Amino acid sequence: MTTELYWMTLTVLMTALFWVPYILNRMAVRGLGATLSAELPERGEPQAAWAQRAAKAHTNAVENLAIFVPAVLVAHALAISTPATQAAAVVYFFARLAHFVVYSAGIPVARTLAFAAGWAAQVVIIASILGWL
Repeated sequence: MTTELYWMTLTVLMTALFWVPYILNRMAVRGLGATLSAELPERGEPQAAWAQRAAKAHTNAVENLAIFVPAVLVAHALAISTPATQAAAVVYFFARLAHFVVYSAGIPVARTLAFAAGWAAQVVIIASILGWL
């Protein structure tokens, strides 16, 4: 398994777990029954501000996964694995982790910087595919 595929897999797993903290908060605020009911989350008792931000950070992570995963898979299919693409995959993982944490904590400047780092990592992989790096 290449470095890029390894970190992509960890990123997918991490993204798959981002729902846990805000759902636990929803259970604490609304109770298990209301959380499991068909009631829309927006109609129930308001969650903690951090949990609302965590849900938005999770959505953002999923949206960006739709760019990152295909880029890594295309690079893999083309047998492109360079120090730049390897570093980009690692940077992407930690940038998205930082983004989730600082977004949930409500730290706006750090959130933007973490997002930008993840975006730059995606650009490095795509530029490598296009032969620009």
